[in-house]
Amino acid sequence: MNEAGEETDFEIGVVVPKSSLSEGYKGCDCIELLVSEFRKAGLIVERVNGLSDEFIKLAATMETLGRAATELQIKKLTHVGIDILFEWDQLDAFVRQPDGSLFSWCERFRCFHHLIYGIVQGTDSTRTLSFDDKQFQWGAGESLLNRMESEGIVKQVFPLHDETKRKQLLRNWALNWRDFTWQPIDEIYSYFGTKIATYFAFLGMYTRWLLFPAAFGITLRLIDFGPWQLLVLPIFFTITILWSVLFLQFWKRKNSALLTRWQINQMEESETGYKVIDAERSVPIQSCMELQKKVESDKPKERHNAVQKDEWFGQLLRFRNDAIVVLGIIFLQLPLELAYAHLYEVQESDITRYGLTALYLLVIQYYTRIGGKISVNLVRYENNKSSESSANSLVYKVFGLYFMQSYIGLFYHAILYRNFMTLRQILIQRLIVSQVLENLLENSIPYLKYSYKKFRTVHKKKREDGSSAGKKIQLAYRVEKEYLKPTYSASNGQELEDGLFDDFLELALQFGMIMMFACAFPLAFAFAALNNITEIRADALKLLVMLRRPVPRADATIGAWLNIFQFLIVMSICTNCVLLVCLYDQEGKWKIEPGLAAILIIEHVLLLLKFVFSRFVPEEPAWVKATRVKNAAQAQVMCSKQLRSIYSQERKTN
Repeated sequence: MNEAGEETDFEIGVVVPKSSLSEGYKGCDCIELLVSEFRKAGLIVERVNGLSDEFIKLAATMETLGRAATELQIKKLTHVGIDILFEWDQLDAFVRQPDGSLFSWCERFRCFHHLIYGIVQGTDSTRTLSFDDKQFQWGAGESLLNRMESEGIVKQVFPLHDETKRKQLLRNWALNWRDFTWQPIDEIYSYFGTKIATYFAFLGMYTRWLLFPAAFGITLRLIDFGPWQLLVLPIFFTITILWSVLFLQFWKRKNSALLTRWQINQMEESETGYKVIDAERSVPIQSCMELQKKVESDKPKERHNAVQKDEWFGQLLRFRNDAIVVLGIIFLQLPLELAYAHLYEVQESDITRYGLTALYLLVIQYYTRIGGKISVNLVRYENNKSSESSANSLVYKVFGLYFMQSYIGLFYHAILYRNFMTLRQILIQRLIVSQVLENLLENSIPYLKYSYKKFRTVHKKKREDGSSAGKKIQLAYRVEKEYLKPTYSASNGQELEDGLFDDFLELALQFGMIMMFACAFPLAFAFAALNNITEIRADALKLLVMLRRPVPRADATIGAWLNIFQFLIVMSICTNCVLLVCLYDQEGKWKIEPGLAAILIIEHVLLLLKFVFSRFVPEEPAWVKATRVKNAAQAQVMCSKQLRSIYSQERKTN
């Protein structure tokens, strides 16, 4: 409880090293100064002495966060349906979150970030600070926390788990198997933020929709249709294509409904997406505002040319970078993938095949890692408008590497050798063995990392306290345990993406595998559904138990991954038509008239149906559209009243 009787939770942790000086030392300790400044900023502070470091836990009253939100000019929805700048003095005018709180987790994190990094030297003079025997200068107008981070005194700033809410989510979500695909999406949004909640909403809906083609595929496996078997496969392929198109369209509808329920303005969030990785200080991308200032400062005749020049220069940069990645895939990765597929096919010994596969996995792992780093460097020099557009650009580039790695070998076996038995074996291997191993690694590697860090911390403490060598030493504080846990980070491009990159990549590769080879292995949908049911609980446990609480991201859609899923649908239309040709044309002469003509007609019809279904299903539910229209009408009425009031006052003054 704080002084006002409001219950508060510690949501931010600051890690600083322990002082090596005696307790009676009276020098200008910068840690004491930092704690004092935190309290002056209105934060509630608690200091904890861990085994190896000292931890400062921070909480804030609602008023403190409200004042920070006013300074940040955060826009919030009012009861009349208008998004306006938040003002603490008009608290009752703003709509609360689905869980009853005033601010979302993303907004609270922004407020904390503003408060702790907004502590600056207010005087014109430079102040000398010290820590142990080290001294440094705190300049005028300089952020104290930034200065201490640069000096290595503040090791890390990270969000803390709320133990009450975490345990509740464990019971109701991660350990709740009563409904395989049900998830408390609103509670996930309140605890983890918009982007992670959107991922789990997509994963849950995708898994539910998979149950239909999974049942269809099991039926094809169990029932022998005799001479109709070759006719059933085109029907199955056609139905799965229509299923996938409808799934993405209905996902758009659900996504827009979630944004409306969470009171999120999608356009605003996408333009000013706020993101901090590894608790480094960051601010919303201001390129649009800088461009606006540039336009306003230029002469009227030069405004149009300046904007147009920046626009086309950014397009050329993106085109150049995309061309570099595509050429690298064609001339470097494609020969490697084809060489591996050919050697795997001609080898007769299983031992040789396993050895070749191990060598291939080792080489391709380093290749994709290098490709990811190159992609990050290329994206850094692009003229992107926001951090989310930069992340989307990275997704496209890195997915190209994984697309070639995951599918070129399958195309090779299916089209060149027409070896459907080998194709099915590889599909089973990747859908069962690979994904089971990935799920195990996702949870075991963070646990092993945490255990290793914990062992090192305890061992170091025992070595320092020689007298307590026989005494059992263990971590006593939860904040230190959280500090030792790994972060939710991406395998590639950690500067622009977090762990959602790998989770979405896994779903996209799975979707492409089951869709592009549906005719060759209809049972793949059942394996994918079983894997995703497990994936929901495994990812939930990973976020709640194995990892630190992730830094929230404000972007509210799945971004570039939606375009990738749509691209995979188009690819699956083409690949399945080729598979049907291979199945029907046993002699390999590609002259199965009129069968080949029928397959070509099916391909064109499905491409047309994809376009038609994409337009037939509205992307917004009717109630969302009605709410948006109502809010726009109310905003127009309010603006009209305000303008009339201002005009009347001016006439009275004159």
